[in-house]
Amino acid sequence: MNNLRTALTVYRKEIVDALRDRRTLLTVLISSVLMGPVVLVAISALVASFESRAELREVYVAGIEHAPSLKNFFERQTYTVKTAPADFEAQLRGAKLADPVVVIPEDFEAMLARGDAPVVEIVLDSANQRSQAGAGRIGRLLSGFGRERAALTLALRGVSVDLLEPLQVEDRDLASTQTRATQITGMLPYFVMMAVLYGALNAALDTTAGERERGSLEPLLMNPLERWVLVLGKWGAVASVGMLIAVLSSLSFLPGQWVLRSDTLAAMFQYGLREASMFLVVLLPFAAAVSALLMAVAIRCKSFKEAQASATVVMLAASLLPLINVFSLGSESPWYLWVPALSQNVLMTHVLKGEALSAAQIGASLGVCVALTIAGVWFVARALRSAAVR
Repeated sequence: MNNLRTALTVYRKEIVDALRDRRTLLTVLISSVLMGPVVLVAISALVASFESRAELREVYVAGIEHAPSLKNFFERQTYTVKTAPADFEAQLRGAKLADPVVVIPEDFEAMLARGDAPVVEIVLDSANQRSQAGAGRIGRLLSGFGRERAALTLALRGVSVDLLEPLQVEDRDLASTQTRATQITGMLPYFVMMAVLYGALNAALDTTAGERERGSLEPLLMNPLERWVLVLGKWGAVASVGMLIAVLSSLSFLPGQWVLRSDTLAAMFQYGLREASMFLVVLLPFAAAVSALLMAVAIRCKSFKEAQASATVVMLAASLLPLINVFSLGSESPWYLWVPALSQNVLMTHVLKGEALSAAQIGASLGVCVALTIAGVWFVARALRSAAVR
């Protein structure tokens, strides 16, 4: 009981110091409270921009005067035909033109009359995402013109168009609405994890290397108490900061849905209290583990700046590991659940897809986090016990 009261005393002292730190408070506010609305606004703005371009129903054409029949087809499809600028290629490369350009050859009508197939180009720049997004729409529009032209030609000769299409092909998408939404919102787990990491970073470095640099750690070690009690109180304060950011970040997406500008995304993104609770089941052990790991890295350093440089390795690894799931193109391996950061990213992605997490999945992630927490706390206690403060 005495050890527990001592650990709580150290915890209260460290949590007060952490909350007094302006850097920590700023990190909490920016990375957690504002993150949900800001990220969702950015994503919805991107989706809304693509939707607005599609709703304009405009097509830019170079040489439309050579294809009156094609112009008539565009207008019957309620598209507005616009003449492409003379320097449309330069504007596409510079991302000044947001739509692909259809280039019509001069002998377009003559080739159609002879029964030949004129070559119609759709000019775009793949580095210009807006023009690339509109290329599929324009391609389907031109394919519709081709099918209509073929149907009219066959009808004039008394041939049924159905003879050319003996099969009817229909798509059936097995993905749920939430799964399709993760194609857009799949980066949200990454942002949440990084918020927890950077939130715990300042507190972990300040309570170890920071106190050593200020000279306040040496008088603390002179007290007759077990080193693990001291470390437990310090770790508890750092973990509390990380967990606070995890809670606020997960809950920030609830009001963040109110500011979605895209109706399509608003209908697909289904994030409620259940999803927020499952995020916390995954994130809270992760916050505890990274707090212990960052403290273990920083306790070996003599200054705050040296600790920051050493912690960069941890931050870099945590930011790169989730990319394994991206490069695998959705094919997940069982060992993903045993890798910190990657495991949390995979599980939170499953939550966004509306899939239930099994006890084995949660147990694997939780077990690794508990092991990292114990190892980190033990290493810090051992470092304070065996080495003199220099």
